[in-house]
Amino acid sequence: YTSRLLGSNSKLVLHGGGNTSVKGQILDIDNVTHNVIYIKGSGSDLESIDVSGFPAVKIDPLVNFVKMDKVSDEKMINFLRKNLIAHDSPNPSVETLVHAIIKEKYVDHTHSNAILEISNRPNGCMLLHKLFHKNFIIIPYVMPGFLLCKKVFENYKKSKNIHGLILCNHGIFTFADKAKRSYDLM
Repeated sequence: YTSRLLGSNSKLVLHGGGNTSVKGQILDIDNVTHNVIYIKGSGSDLESIDVSGFPAVKIDPLVNFVKMDKVSDEKMINFLRKNLIAHDSPNPSVETLVHAIIKEKYVDHTHSNAILEISNRPNGCMLLHKLFHKNFIIIPYVMPGFLLCKKVFENYKKSKNIHGLILCNHGIFTFADKAKRSYDLM
């Protein structure tokens, strides 16, 4: 629902940027049911994405993986590929672990111009906190990868009744148990 709507809005998603996910279940080749996250694959464009652009990744191992202390981004990418349901799928987004630890079914992530206009100022994180702290977790810039996931995990697990995450100098995540609600929050 949200992927093409967000992808067609250039104020939210730069060409090819941003990502969306939905959690569900799937049978693997051995007829075993897995909880999975369908996440935008690297190289896919949200404006024109179809089902082939959303690799299914086993979610339970991902949630446990986040609890590790330190992991190289190369090891993280290999772990994501190891947990693909179809091994010929595109690489899952580098932010797959962030999507996986969020318990809500639908997760949307954009590089919103409006959010970046605020966050990229010298006192941007402080302004974001002042404007959004009641409904969003505000996280200072961390390069996407395992370190970002750890930072999100630490903050998300202790927060209640939030609508999303704002990553300074990066973008915004919204999430909900209904796709339209996540989109409306964005």
